[in-house]
Amino acid sequence: MSFINYNAKEIHCKVVYYGPSLGGKTTNLQWVYQKTMSGERSDLFSIPGDAERTLFFDFLPLNVGEIQGYKTRLHLYTVPGQVVYDASRKLILKGLDGLVFVADSQEERMEENIQALKNLERNLNQQGYDINEVPLVFQYNKRDLPNAVPLNEIKTALNKYNSPDFEGTASEGQGVFESLKTVSKSIINVLKGGDI
Repeated sequence: MSFINYNAKEIHCKVVYYGPSLGGKTTNLQWVYQKTMSGERSDLFSIPGDAERTLFFDFLPLNVGEIQGYKTRLHLYTVPGQVVYDASRKLILKGLDGLVFVADSQEERMEENIQALKNLERNLNQQGYDINEVPLVFQYNKRDLPNAVPLNEIKTALNKYNSPDFEGTASEGQGVFESLKTVSKSIINVLKGGDI
């Protein structure tokens, strides 16, 4: 749920990147950070752990313009992919406005993708969110690898919501901004539909 600061005329929106461990969530945020002009972003905060895994979250606020005279800032977060950090996942989902589900396209990671999606559905439901009503984008990451599942198979297995989806290679920036722009537009459309 967006936070509106009426005195400062600012709207703060939260986008959460969700998916299996080592799927590319942090790589997405790093790419956005590196390619965004410094005046439009603040610092990237990260709590790295063993084997380059995010143990808590990455956080990157971005300025994205104005809506009805209000400055709009997106706050981008990633959740830890490891199941043992489910409590952190739930905490990070609180107050979200949109989701990017980053799936690992490698054949041997499909079961982890499915489990991460089920975990997302369960965690959203426990917090009173309907996944059908939250702006959601799927990014099928690591499409450049030779063991990537065919696109129609990964779509069928994961995108049962008929959400916008993109192929991606986050390490090269492919699909990164497309995913972010699409979820951002969906969030802005929701905001414009309500009263500010």
